[in-house]
Amino acid sequence: MRFQEIAARLGIDGDPRLAPAEGEPPPGVAHSENPATGEPIAGVRLDDAASCERTIAQSVETFRKWRMVPAPARGQVVRAIADELRRHRDALGELVSLEVGKIRAEGLGEVQETIDVADFAVGLSRQLHGLTMPSERPDHRLLEQWHPLGPVGVITAFNFPNAVWGWNAMLAAVCGDVTIWKPSLLAPLTAVATNAIAERVAAAAGHPGVFRLLIGTDDVAGERLVADRRVPLISATGSCRMGRRVGEVVARRLGRTLLELGGNNAVIVHRDADQDLAAKYVVFGAVGTAGQRCTSTRRLIVHEEIAAGFTARLVAAYDTIRVGDPLAEGTLVGPLISSRAVEGFEAAVAKAAQQGGRVLAGGARVAGRGHFVRPTIIRAPDNLPIAMEETFAPILYIFAYKDIEQAIAMQNSVDQGLSSAVFTSDVRVSERFLSAAGSDCGIANVNLGTSGAEIGGAFGGEKDTGGGRESGSDAWKAYMRRQTATINAGAGMTLAQGIRFE
Repeated sequence: MRFQEIAARLGIDGDPRLAPAEGEPPPGVAHSENPATGEPIAGVRLDDAASCERTIAQSVETFRKWRMVPAPARGQVVRAIADELRRHRDALGELVSLEVGKIRAEGLGEVQETIDVADFAVGLSRQLHGLTMPSERPDHRLLEQWHPLGPVGVITAFNFPNAVWGWNAMLAAVCGDVTIWKPSLLAPLTAVATNAIAERVAAAAGHPGVFRLLIGTDDVAGERLVADRRVPLISATGSCRMGRRVGEVVARRLGRTLLELGGNNAVIVHRDADQDLAAKYVVFGAVGTAGQRCTSTRRLIVHEEIAAGFTARLVAAYDTIRVGDPLAEGTLVGPLISSRAVEGFEAAVAKAAQQGGRVLAGGARVAGRGHFVRPTIIRAPDNLPIAMEETFAPILYIFAYKDIEQAIAMQNSVDQGLSSAVFTSDVRVSERFLSAAGSDCGIANVNLGTSGAEIGGAFGGEKDTGGGRESGSDAWKAYMRRQTATINAGAGMTLAQGIRFE
């Protein structure tokens, strides 16, 4: 089997969490399915209440030691993890493709993203800067510093089974935190392999237990993790429904959340746009990862003067897209993650037709094994309610607009606010789009698409997307606690605001 070969290359073929995938999974075991065939790949043993408690308690003990390791030394551990990921990039990328259906290039690219984030974190380990501020009192020094926060719960979705963990775990590690990772049960094998690599490296450096796994159902593992006061931060990536539940539970204990939730992202194509460039980005954004990215392009808002021609260009491009085995050469679109996802795709297409939408390309599942669908373009009337909902599938709704104010209003009309883009050669249009009255999203791009963010910028969105920020910029601050310190170097008692108490 392909998985057995990959597991041997990754050094996890004897991992105690793995179980055979024969027949119905026994209690306490979940099967990971290959979405390209619909067949099980391998089984994974699930955590129960006792092992959840053990993992969290041990994470607290590990944190007490890890937080005292100098940050640059923590960075050296992360550097070694990046080097090990480089050695295993091909095998790990193939496992991503096998388990979640990404084409090979995207599977490899996801692992490369974790490597890039690790490299960023290594530099960050020497730059966890505080501030020195002037005190109003003589002989006093006022400063701000940052300390490790604690064990961090990281809940990831199936669509980025390696990189989203990397965004969180690599930064958390240099910040002095321990990571407790609860991966999606749709992609547990990638989590087992990824965590094993990181933990092997950390243990070899004398720091075992910095990276921990919690694999289980939401009711057994998920609810315990988010409700536990010993875990001060929960970073959760997934649906808006999931995020609301996590936010509610963590808020009740006054903990912190970092939420990366849904996106219903739009691209605006103005009448003066470079249409060749725009078409390339729109196609990649709409069909990449089979439309299963939170940053996937779901709505296309095109100026009415060029709408017909640009739509025809896209339809022609869709005719050339090869759908199939994600590990085969030349495949551009792999499968959806499950049969349930296919049903959601079909339901959305049917609703669009009922609401007045017109299918111009795709619109149906692909017959045969696996969970394949045809990338779909739907020409939308002015009002298409289904387009206001996020369907995790390669469906692109096309709208026309008259002026940029209308286009921005259309873009901002959905509940989510993750990624957005405009294609234009007019600096006044781009500046309007980037202004405070323009895009209401956390990501706003000019002359590139909604998907494919660089790790150097903070990633995240507004409104129902959750408001969290991960990866670059100063996102590291979410994984630390801020402390303001004042030092009195004088002999007398001096109060702030001129208060006298003698």
